[in-house]
Amino acid sequence: MKNEYDVVVVGAGPSGSVAARYAAQKGASVLMLEKDRDIGLPVRCGEACSQRSIEPFINTNEKWISARVNKYSFVAPNGKCAVVPFKETVLILDRKVFDYELAKLAAKEGVEIFTKTYVKGLLFDNNKVAGVTFEAKGKTFKIKSKIVIGADGVESRVGRWAGLRTYVNYKDMGSCVQVVATNINIESDTCIFYLGTNYAEGGYVWVFPKGHDIANIGVGITGETNKKKNALSFLKEFFREYFPDGKILSSVAGGSPTVPTLKKISAPGIMLVGDAARQVNPLSGGGIGTGMLGGSIAGKLSSIAIERNNLDLILKYDKEWYKVAGKRHIIFDKIKNEIYKFDDEKYNQMEKTINKIPENKRTLARLFSSALINHPGMVKDVVKVFVKK
Repeated sequence: MKNEYDVVVVGAGPSGSVAARYAAQKGASVLMLEKDRDIGLPVRCGEACSQRSIEPFINTNEKWISARVNKYSFVAPNGKCAVVPFKETVLILDRKVFDYELAKLAAKEGVEIFTKTYVKGLLFDNNKVAGVTFEAKGKTFKIKSKIVIGADGVESRVGRWAGLRTYVNYKDMGSCVQVVATNINIESDTCIFYLGTNYAEGGYVWVFPKGHDIANIGVGITGETNKKKNALSFLKEFFREYFPDGKILSSVAGGSPTVPTLKKISAPGIMLVGDAARQVNPLSGGGIGTGMLGGSIAGKLSSIAIERNNLDLILKYDKEWYKVAGKRHIIFDKIKNEIYKFDDEKYNQMEKTINKIPENKRTLARLFSSALINHPGMVKDVVKVFVKK
């Protein structure tokens, strides 16, 4: 390991690996640091992502695809479901393999990667971020760099150390618990979502197939949910009732920000990507594709800034992100805020409305438009984000 690099990336998830790769493509020296022992673990993710959002960054490979999904099933509180076909393929990933492959692509561009490295602070030079300090094998290291990219997840300390406001109100931070379970009898091409107080008050349950008889089953609820019943309690009750013969193979818990991107995601010498920047769809909680998109923008700007010896170029990052995805996330957040106000009767009505439409004419746009029919302005927003031009 050298004492100085052009770029240091903190975190080796999808957004970090993509940022590191793009930063290195024109010859910049790049170091990527990961606190965990293995890249891709633990998997704190439902692992669903549209194929379209992945393809710009990695060639599709069966070894990291657990299932292909082409339908969405919405289960209302009354137990009835409405099936909506997807217009594009959604992939259920094997994140451990997927994250490894993204890191390998970064390594091929010359990125140096170290795991079990615990970043504990930033270096500064004239109020500009100028490197990191970290612990590894019981020793403390100081590495100088021209640019630091924070890809250290939802709990991002890197952003706070740089003076960026990363705080999220408790009501906007989803509390999530997920298990991988076998003996699960569901259709292998359908993602299932359960909405209603009897499933998960203030959130939803998801069941994503991962192959024959195996699935990711999880619960996400908002911080405003009754504190007497947490996400784990909802998940246990749901699992016992709907999958009594299921066997849990693994479990994980974590937080998911359900807010638009942070107002400021760059500062002199630093950019934030992925969950650290809140580059997550506030409506669905999905952030794999958008995190990689953010990472690619940050990586490209880093490469150009190093090549032109003009580090101020990275301050264009905020506007670039807003232009390609940030504006859409603000609209998704507005839709989410209205949907979360619905009671069980409203969800039941949604199911009835969508089931009156022939299945081959159902779309997510029509689903959300029917739910927000009493909010004409919101229907226009739905069209903006769900209907592709």
